[in-house]
Amino acid sequence: MPTKAPEDQYTAEPFVPDGADLSALRRAAAGCRGCPLHRDATQTVFGTGDPHARVMLVGEQPGDQEDRQGTPFVGPAGKLLDRALAEAGIDPAESYVTNAVKHFKFTRAEPGKRRIHKAPSLREMTACGPWLAAELALVEPELIVILGATAGKALLGSSFRVSQVRGTVLEEEIHGRPERLVPTVHPSAVLRADDREQAYRGLVGDLEVAARVLAREPSS
Repeated sequence: MPTKAPEDQYTAEPFVPDGADLSALRRAAAGCRGCPLHRDATQTVFGTGDPHARVMLVGEQPGDQEDRQGTPFVGPAGKLLDRALAEAGIDPAESYVTNAVKHFKFTRAEPGKRRIHKAPSLREMTACGPWLAAELALVEPELIVILGATAGKALLGSSFRVSQVRGTVLEEEIHGRPERLVPTVHPSAVLRADDREQAYRGLVGDLEVAARVLAREPSS
């Protein structure tokens, strides 16, 4: 019977080194073959930011620009997120940003045409979970901001609905750690909204909830 390829196991666990710091994790993630998404993506896009950040922002997956540059939230959605964070009173430079899935999943309308984002499956999110668990264990944020439905499902399960809990403070156990979380929409949803200004104000409002949580807790 032929041996399964690593990606057919749908888990990143064998690729996550024990006792690694963030730099070592990032290097190891570059060689991840924990699910089939690595085959078409340009590269792994690992989290980045303040390694001792009080707030971790978790999005869905890299987009086209992130896949090309190897850094999360460098495209239009990332620029909008930085602006919204600053307006809400959270310094983007003092946060840590990452995605639930570290490879860009896309489809093409035609060969050679632009790559169109495709939402990752629950199986792909679960496969990538060990990387997010390792990031959480090292950064130890005081608060997690969930950006969109996919990130919420990756952290809280398939029944998560961002519209039901956005702008509220949740307390849940995530990967064995008690965490506080504030869900909101993904900034790319703001860019797609019919009333972009109203959608942006909603995002800022949710991030202001996160800022108030952080203000109540003095940094250690």
